[in-house]
Amino acid sequence: MFEGFDMSKMSEMVSQMQNKAKEIEEQAKNIQLSAKAGGGLVEVTANGKGEVVDLNIDDSLLQDKEYLQILLMSAMNDIVKMVEDNKKSQAMGMMGGLNPFGS
Repeated sequence: MFEGFDMSKMSEMVSQMQNKAKEIEEQAKNIQLSAKAGGGLVEVTANGKGEVVDLNIDDSLLQDKEYLQILLMSAMNDIVKMVEDNKKSQAMGMMGGLNPFGS
């Protein structure tokens, strides 16, 4: 069934994929993604790993806790989606354009 199949080449290919994944993970630290809410009253910036690296809140929101919470949730949800999309895009690039996510 596996005649002519070279397991050493499979091992080499897996090793290359692991190295590429490590490289992509390191590059993700340098990617900056930003999401704004409330017309820019709240801005959240994260790196490609999903770590929040900056948060800006307009002073006018400091008196309206409920509105501030809504805008923070909106911006955080947007940044999480952006990070996920970025990771999927990088994974598809690593896979040579194959789409392992089915969409």
